[in-house]
Amino acid sequence: MNGEPINTLVKRALDFGFSHAAPLDPTSLKIRREVRDMCAADKCKSFNNCWVCPPGCGELEEHKKTIALYTGGLLVQTTADLEDDFDYESMSSAGVLQKERMVAFRKLLLPEFGHLLALGNGGCNLCERCTYPGSPCRKPEQTMVSMEAFGLFVSEVCGDNGLGYHYGPRTITYTGCYLFK
Repeated sequence: MNGEPINTLVKRALDFGFSHAAPLDPTSLKIRREVRDMCAADKCKSFNNCWVCPPGCGELEEHKKTIALYTGGLLVQTTADLEDDFDYESMSSAGVLQKERMVAFRKLLLPEFGHLLALGNGGCNLCERCTYPGSPCRKPEQTMVSMEAFGLFVSEVCGDNGLGYHYGPRTITYTGCYLFK
């Protein structure tokens, strides 16, 4: 890391607008084939259809090697209240807000860290039709692979790093992370 205390980064994330934030120990990250297999079930219709989802986002062995390069990290979350258990509009809005915050906060962090890995939530919906697999991504500076596509079981990552995952009935929480060298 760049020497900035992790607690300062946590505070910056919270001040930026994330609902929750906590330090992340990259050595706690366990890549699981079964998580990637859930992506292959293709319930979201993104599997084999975009650069940030499997298989376009790379193989799990590559991800293990990538994660091993990092020495510090930060977990960030956006939590929203729901009117009822079927409040899809609020669920969707919170997911979009988390993605927007992740991209904007990454832009703020990049000059300080030079290089970092940001892992977000869900697939990509920036383009009406993805260029995968024939051409490079049109907006690589705005996209990021999800934690799940990297093979990470998000609730386990949160628990292993002292961050909540469920904040009560009628709430939804989206989680992302940044890894630093």
